[in-house]
Amino acid sequence: MTQQEILSSFTRILRDLLLDDSIELAMDTRRDDVPNWDSFNYINFIVAVEMEFGLKFKVADIESFPDIGAIVKETMKMVA
Repeated sequence: MTQQEILSSFTRILRDLLLDDSIELAMDTRRDDVPNWDSFNYINFIVAVEMEFGLKFKVADIESFPDIGAIVKETMKMVA
């Protein structure tokens, strides 16, 4: 999978979670950049990503991802 394919999947997942089709994620998007993306929805997002891609992030990673790009890169490593 390419970085763009993963980013597109993440955008779809977050749009579904937040019921907001206007969301456009970029590699440098942070949670603060997206309205209503609170800590509860962040956990829901991570769980949805894990289920979609069949992987499991480490708790330390989940707590330290600075932006979407970091999650995309970690996902790419795990699905490769």
